[in-house]
Amino acid sequence: MIHPLPEIILPGRGIKRTLHSQVLQSPLAGVSDKVFRKLVRRWAPDSLVFTEMISANSLGKGHGLCKVEELCDEEGPVGVQLFDHRPEAMVEAARKAEGSGAFLIDINMGCPVKKIARKGGGSALLKDPNLAARIVSDISNAVKIPVSVKTRLGWCEASKDTISFALTLQEAGAQLLTLHGRTRAQGFSGCADWEAIAEVKRAVKVPVIANGDITNPDDAFRCLKTTKADGIMIGRGSMGAPWLVGQIQSALNGEIAFKQPSAIERVQLALEQLEELLVANGNHGLFIARKHITWTCQGFHGSSSLCKAFNRATTAKEAKAILQKQISLLNERK
Repeated sequence: MIHPLPEIILPGRGIKRTLHSQVLQSPLAGVSDKVFRKLVRRWAPDSLVFTEMISANSLGKGHGLCKVEELCDEEGPVGVQLFDHRPEAMVEAARKAEGSGAFLIDINMGCPVKKIARKGGGSALLKDPNLAARIVSDISNAVKIPVSVKTRLGWCEASKDTISFALTLQEAGAQLLTLHGRTRAQGFSGCADWEAIAEVKRAVKVPVIANGDITNPDDAFRCLKTTKADGIMIGRGSMGAPWLVGQIQSALNGEIAFKQPSAIERVQLALEQLEELLVANGNHGLFIARKHITWTCQGFHGSSSLCKAFNRATTAKEAKAILQKQISLLNERK
């Protein structure tokens, strides 16, 4: 049994930050918007959550400001994850994020998506340690809040030099490293190499967050036992399960009373999420909600038919009625 982990203290250049929860919610493109973060926060009030990955170019031109507006009004800490390969653009974006209330700045050096890496951002920085270090150094010197990096084991198995890269980032000023236990070439295939994360943890002085293949409390315990990491980050496992971060933190705290949402509660959650997405995005919120309901409403009687009907709905009124009808049917079966 793993005892509760200590708080993680990040001194920053002028503003100290403390992570009171050792379970972090990963930034997820197209998922971790303000509505999703609010749901995660319901079960994990102290956990560090993130905005979606934001292009420094977009934020610099003002197009991405909607993703960082009023961060200081959200309950709990919210980090802003940025990506680009140009130090000057990254610094400008980091300053804007800091001014919007970011808890910390996270630099993406692990995204495997080709359209990101092709332009030199994300995982492409794994191939250019000098540029990666300059970006970290420049941002660290430009903002007062802590700077962290989310990265992978390397570009590919043949060229990876994980420990050297991690030490380079630490020397450049990164105060927290989140390491996904796969190379860029692996994408999300195969198994995350937790042993490799353990090697990095032994080599660096800054806190290390382990990421990859953690989908339940048992995974979390095994990962922490293997890696000796300071915390863990939950990624794709939370899609459709915004309670997962809180569930795992409860387990780490030795609490056994956590109860996953029932089928009725999950449909009610989908309805709530739909309503908030509509407020935030207008009619487009209905289309955003489609992927979420497919993840959230599964594994119970009628879930497949529910998702098919919802995805055929063309108006918000129709979509709400479908969810409300499902709630009534599930109540009748109780």
